[in-house]
Amino acid sequence: MELDYVKLKQIKPAISGYIRKSQVLLKRSGIPDEDAVHDIRVLMKKSRALLKLAAPQLDKTYFERNMTELREVGKIMSNWREASVQRRIVKELKKENSHLFSVHSENRVLTFLQECQKTSNEVIEDANKTVEQLNLLLNKTGFRIRFEPMSMIEPKLLIKELEKSYIEISEQYLLCRNNPKPSNLHKLRRKSKDFLYQLLIFRPLNPTVIKALEKKLDRMTQDLGKFNDLAQLIKSSGYYYRMEDNDPSVDELIVKIREKQDKYMIKVWPVAYKIFCPGQNLVNLLGFKLLVI
Repeated sequence: MELDYVKLKQIKPAISGYIRKSQVLLKRSGIPDEDAVHDIRVLMKKSRALLKLAAPQLDKTYFERNMTELREVGKIMSNWREASVQRRIVKELKKENSHLFSVHSENRVLTFLQECQKTSNEVIEDANKTVEQLNLLLNKTGFRIRFEPMSMIEPKLLIKELEKSYIEISEQYLLCRNNPKPSNLHKLRRKSKDFLYQLLIFRPLNPTVIKALEKKLDRMTQDLGKFNDLAQLIKSSGYYYRMEDNDPSVDELIVKIREKQDKYMIKVWPVAYKIFCPGQNLVNLLGFKLLVI
């Protein structure tokens, strides 16, 4: 398909819709529940991804201000999300390895994991104080997006920006394959999420192929996210392997967590290879011709 004969989805209505949905979710109850927190954070990531796509064609001050406020919404809610995720993971670990939790309850790592299961009153109190702040940030950003003209955005430049994102992720994929440490994998996930959310704009160019790619990316990034959640749990627990004085039960529990991480990565690599393998390019991946600008 030639770009000249296909109309891309519009960025401005998409971002405005994400912000409105976030406000509805935020106002649905006094304190957003786990699902609402997750959904709002995803909507903020989608909004930022589309702003990044159009960034070269937007006023720099306008772009940076909106990005800062959208990122602040996600940052404020990150503590709520982290606490709920850690509670869920620890609950699963305890169910699967109850003997490891009961034998050495005084160990500092196990103590931390046990504490993760409790809902912090401080988190709840903080939530009550910050919902109003979140509403204010969303109102301000939504207002600016609403009155910012974006009709002059050039589709060809959007595709060039998408191609740039794809090349960066492909390089990050190779880095992860050669050095799969958690920080590299986390960066691969973040960049892949942006690419996934940006693809929405280009669906009309080749709906069947692009929707199939979105499903693969979504599955891949979810598995990378689960890997990262486990990595953050280990990091937060303060665990560090020392051959001389480690608690065998704690070591065993960490091995169990590592095994879960391995299962997620076994599913990630084949999908990532098909999308970002060396020699692959955006033209072949999406199945449409990029016009020369």
